[in-house]
Amino acid sequence: MSGQLQDLDHLYMQHALRLAANGLYTTTPNPRVGCVIVRDGDIVGEGWHVRAGEPHAEVHALRMAGDRARGATAYVTLEPCSHHGRTPPCADALVKAGVARVVAAMTDPNPQVAGRGLAGLAAAGVETASGVLETEARELNVGFISRMLRGRPWTRIKLAASLDGRIALDDGQSKWITGAPARADVQRWRARSCAMLTSVETVIADDAQLTVRDFEVERQPMRIVVDSRLRVPTDAAILRTPGVLVAAAVDGPNRAALEAAGAEVALLPGQDGRVDLAALLLLLGTRGVNELTVEAGGVLAGALLQAGLADELVLYQAPVLIGRGRAMLDFSLASLSERYAPRVVERRSVGSDLRWTLRFTDPAQAFQA
Repeated sequence: MSGQLQDLDHLYMQHALRLAANGLYTTTPNPRVGCVIVRDGDIVGEGWHVRAGEPHAEVHALRMAGDRARGATAYVTLEPCSHHGRTPPCADALVKAGVARVVAAMTDPNPQVAGRGLAGLAAAGVETASGVLETEARELNVGFISRMLRGRPWTRIKLAASLDGRIALDDGQSKWITGAPARADVQRWRARSCAMLTSVETVIADDAQLTVRDFEVERQPMRIVVDSRLRVPTDAAILRTPGVLVAAAVDGPNRAALEAAGAEVALLPGQDGRVDLAALLLLLGTRGVNELTVEAGGVLAGALLQAGLADELVLYQAPVLIGRGRAMLDFSLASLSERYAPRVVERRSVGSDLRWTLRFTDPAQAFQA
């Protein structure tokens, strides 16, 4: 490949990725995908996937391009699909339109596709290439890739803590450690998440709904409460919005009342009378949950970390000291050599607070098809 062509491929793929990001809050459980069609140096068609059940990015771009798609190059952030799902195969649509070349940022991890889309295009005489800005494309769909290859969502723990690592006072007071800009920023993480996970202790203490607020969205994330003994109050605020799953370890007399209040109850017994967290994440994977955000106390957050189920930590650190209080992660180590050393992905100021994004999981290593 010539250097000029490589530069152009990067340029147009960057545009396709920007288009794909328009679906950040709407495409679940589908991936976020953008497409740009270029002919003779001009963009003749573009589009992105908006929501499940509607046309894919390639279809929108082809409709815009019309006859100008013949002989053109299509840049797609994810390999065109090759199977009949809710919509027909995009690979077939590209062939029918007479596209001469297709450049994909990455192959589709969906086992129903997994290279078949590009192979079908090549068999039909279309020139193909992949791997252009693959890292950026994977980042955009880290949850979808996780679900396809690991069977469980990308799990992100969100915490707000003081400089001395406390998320609340000993009596549970936590409003507000961080400032208003940080709290508003949290709503965007909720909005892009397929589901929110919390503990019954947090529900009882804070009566939080865990819905997206002050930010316009088309859907609310599913909410899951880890509640080993079914102690969620039937008048809890979290039950006022449909889409609540209560994960329990044992059945109890409160189950019927919770189900009558609109909650689904799933029994997932693990060790020591606790919920099997690994089984819970696999269950969420079968429900189409790509990205899971955890907003809970240190006990559940620490349990996920020690079970190897935490992929990412988003920590809002306020420039305050509160002394004795509740730790942001509750776990213990036998020796200092066992300490966790997550990779720092980003440090950013949000108002007067600092937002850390740290990774326990490296997608480049964990997501090997």
